[in-house]
This record gives sequence, C-alpha cells and structure tokens, in this order.
Amino acid sequence: LPTIDGFTPEQQFFIAWGQFRGDAVRPEMARTMVQGDPHPIGKYRVIGPVSNLPEFAQAFSCKPDAPMVRNEGDRCEVW
Repeated sequence: LPTIDGFTPEQQFFIAWGQFRGDAVRPEMARTMVQGDPHPIGKYRVIGPVSNLPEFAQAFSCKPDAPMVRNEGDRCEVW
C-alpha cells in the first residue's frame, strides 16, 4: 500500500481509528457525558486502546517513555 501525505499504511490505520472513534466536544458537554453516560468520551475511546498496542508505538516510532506508550507490565491485554 502507498504512503499518503507522508503517512505509512500502518499510521493511516491509526489515524483513521482516531477520526472514527474520537469526537470534539466542549468541556461542558464532556462533563455532562461523564456524569450520565456509561461510555467514555471519544478522547479516551481512542487514547486508551491504542496506548496498549505495541503496533501503535512501532508505527509512529514512539520512544518507550512517550505518553502514548504504556509499559509492558501495565498494558491491558484481552486475548
């Protein structure tokens, strides 16, 4: 697959995930959602899962101590 706008196919996947799952809400709305909606706001629906994936860190060449990289012992693994 081609590199588009300087992003590799792997990077494009994670960018698309963020665009699909994330949303922009005002702080007031985020506060209302947190108080009454059992689902996390979009920001955390994106940051939470990808910060657990070593593939994300590899795709963006993140350093081990980067904010979007969880330590191996702190990662959530379901399967």
